[in-house]
Amino acid sequence: MSRIEQEKKTVEQMIRLYCRKKEGNKTLCPQCKELLVYAHTRLSHCPFGDGKPTCRLCSIHCYKAEMKEQMRKVMKWAGPRMLLYHPVTAIRHLWQE
Repeated sequence: MSRIEQEKKTVEQMIRLYCRKKEGNKTLCPQCKELLVYAHTRLSHCPFGDGKPTCRLCSIHCYKAEMKEQMRKVMKWAGPRMLLYHPVTAIRHLWQE
């Protein structure tokens, strides 16, 4: 799996976890779905390709301010919980930082 595909999977797991556990939705709400599509689009067009660092360490901030704030909220809540719900993904992500 490519680095970009791994990042897409990680972001999707975080957004789905946030939407399900924090917001109490069984499926993605429209706002979370929009964020997921936006994040996947941004990752697909990343100029670093497979050499991409994690977003936190990236020198290019490609998110619009509104989406960046929404993603920050999701990551702040879901990040620590990833170790419980998706431990392999969480450890891989931490290792790549």
